[in-house]
Amino acid sequence: MFDAVLAPAPGALDTAPLREPRAFEALVREIGEDGAREVRSVFWSETSARLQSFRTLALGQHRARFAREAHSLKSTARTFGYLRLATLALRLESTAEAIGAAELGDLLEQMEAAFIAAKAQESED
Repeated sequence: MFDAVLAPAPGALDTAPLREPRAFEALVREIGEDGAREVRSVFWSETSARLQSFRTLALGQHRARFAREAHSLKSTARTFGYLRLATLALRLESTAEAIGAAELGDLLEQMEAAFIAAKAQESED
């Protein structure tokens, strides 16, 4: 049900917010500021590694892995409120079985850009 909320209208992704600013505050309330910062640090590291690994996987042989990894990325990005990244991960998750190589390359570029932009926004806070 929540996935449908994240699915943007065609062409609307560029206007989707990078993040929900209150998401991190909610996490701080749940696990404390030190814990939230530590978990977010792990998120940055794991997401960077995950995005790099997407570039090394052969699409034809690893469609199920693309879907699983995208699902995990969607969930963790959503936890921290990184809406654009979560939306793109949802798109990969839902299209992994049928996506073509060119479309995958474009989607990965968008995911990497969303990741970089989200991380830059966090360092401004």
